[in-house]
Amino acid sequence: MTDSSPGAPPDVEITPTIKSVALEPGDRPYMLLLQGPPETRSLRSGLVTLAPGKSIGVHNSGVNEEMLVPLEGEGELRFADHPPIALRPGVVTYAPAHSEHDVINTGTGRLRYIFILARAE
Repeated sequence: MTDSSPGAPPDVEITPTIKSVALEPGDRPYMLLLQGPPETRSLRSGLVTLAPGKSIGVHNSGVNEEMLVPLEGEGELRFADHPPIALRPGVVTYAPAHSEHDVINTGTGRLRYIFILARAE
């Protein structure tokens, strides 16, 4: 199926295909898994690795909602106007569109998680 998507420029045809992506071992800080249109309708995702005490920095995902899936380690998802949420394997977290947030590794080992972004508007 080929169509246009709100996540893509108007002149780009969207042709999602079935795929699998192997997660790289090691401490590479960032690995793109799905890049969004035209690879997907609006979904983007990546693998993030943070050393102890490090953060990704306060950011706003704009029109995208964001889900975090921790794979290894411990951390916190912090918001300006909400108590921090613990990040650890087995707990999935969600940040609504337009929310300012940060991820911090609060553990003694590396924190690895997958982020998944989808256009909410």
